[in-house]
Amino acid sequence: MEIETDFFIIGSGIAGLSFALKAADFGNVVLVTKKEAIESNTNRAQGGIASVFDSLDSFDLHIQDTLAAGDGLCHTDVVEMVVKDGPARIRELIALGVKFNIKGEKDNDTEFDLGREGGHSQNRIVHAHDMTGKEVERALLNLVKNNKNIKLLEDHIALDLITFSTRLKSEQITTTHEHYCCGAYVLDRETNQVKTILAKITLLATGGAGKVYIYTSNPDIATGDGIAMAYRAGASVANLEFVQFHPTCLYHPEAKNFLISEAVRGDGGILVNASGHRFMEKYDPQKDLACRDVVARAIDTELKKSGNDSVYLDISHKKSDFIKKRFPNLYEKSLEYGFDMTAEPLPVVPAAHYMCGGVVTDMEGRTDINRLYAIGETACTGLHGANRLASNSLLEALVYADKTAKAAIAEIQSSEKINVPSVTSWDDSGTTDSDELVTVSQNWDEIRRFMWNYVGIVRSDKRLSRAKRRIELISNEIKEYYWNFKIAPDLIELRNIATVSELIIKCALNRKESRGLHYNIQYPEKDNKRWLKDTILRRSFK
Repeated sequence: MEIETDFFIIGSGIAGLSFALKAADFGNVVLVTKKEAIESNTNRAQGGIASVFDSLDSFDLHIQDTLAAGDGLCHTDVVEMVVKDGPARIRELIALGVKFNIKGEKDNDTEFDLGREGGHSQNRIVHAHDMTGKEVERALLNLVKNNKNIKLLEDHIALDLITFSTRLKSEQITTTHEHYCCGAYVLDRETNQVKTILAKITLLATGGAGKVYIYTSNPDIATGDGIAMAYRAGASVANLEFVQFHPTCLYHPEAKNFLISEAVRGDGGILVNASGHRFMEKYDPQKDLACRDVVARAIDTELKKSGNDSVYLDISHKKSDFIKKRFPNLYEKSLEYGFDMTAEPLPVVPAAHYMCGGVVTDMEGRTDINRLYAIGETACTGLHGANRLASNSLLEALVYADKTAKAAIAEIQSSEKINVPSVTSWDDSGTTDSDELVTVSQNWDEIRRFMWNYVGIVRSDKRLSRAKRRIELISNEIKEYYWNFKIAPDLIELRNIATVSELIIKCALNRKESRGLHYNIQYPEKDNKRWLKDTILRRSFK
């Protein structure tokens, strides 16, 4: 089956939905998502969106906080653009029906109830209680589903991008090659049919890759699909050694992916050890409001010293009514697991949370493959550097969805004609149904476990080299398996987490220093002379 469209979007988080709504006024849009559209990292984002609205705050302060968190690797021009465009994008969300918390009790009150999180010098987190992402996703998804120019395909998982190289003659009669993207092959999970979707513009908005690790705050869909597909197609990726581990996920055998928002520490929560003693003052002057990389390493150190399974996050010294009103979702969910956060501390551990690296883009979301754009957590825009400042992720997605949509629309409008070539349909002749699914589950579990143990919060060259040897062997097994058996969702995702894992390992081995989220015990200091630069990888087709 073949589908043609103007704009093709892979991913249904805040980035993909925002782009879709803007592009739909200028052409037909096809948006695919691998499960239900609402299942995304956006939908689970608790904290909020960082933006300057308080009279005590300023763009300069937000910029400086972002640069400080990024530890020397942020692109200053990108930081300035994103921060300064933030308020306009928040107002746009409100116009689209998103309801944020306000200070007053009346609907016509306009002053936001601004929170603060680690690394921020002022209150600037616009939020909807402790379910900001869910509220944003609700409003945007409702608009997408009711837009006649947008075709939403749920339960469709992308396999590979479709790219071409065309020969062009310049005035000097020399021949060059233009590499461009014209869509992707996509598996319909219900029918097991591979569809060919052809497009003038293709956008990757597939989110992150937290499922590379065995402990993560991410949903099961976060398998790095966009990063893996872009790299296989020849796009540059960067800074994948910088994996942000959220310091505080609830420690409970049944609490899969349950994140305790950083806003809890922003509103007075403190970290204590099993004896009830605070420990963050030993690691950073900002104590419990230090940046995530500092807090995650501090917790990791405390656990290794004590041998305990968790530390504790305590906000029980605050009034019960305040906690229930500020964190209604966290309060109710914690009760389900047997914890009353108004009366006792919550056991917490770090977990893989956010990819600061990704597919390299310019300031309008373009990759180095023509007609292929990337935004959101899939992209490496230069905003986050070596460590993302809390609540800058949804902000980045909003700003880049706007900038990228304008660029993509302009590209279609300015071109005399963007041809969508005819391509070969997906060919699975010669393949058979797999009778060895245990191979997929074994490799899946092994990758996630050694990534946690060898390429986690604290690293060494020895551990990284072990991981590199293992991923090379597993990748070869997957490659052979992939082309011999009929395509299945688990196999697609396994292939992608293997690709992303290998890229993370290569980036981590390459950076011979410790900076931001990358900490190597053999190189514990920063080296600004040699490593004040992005780590860029691009596939060789030789």
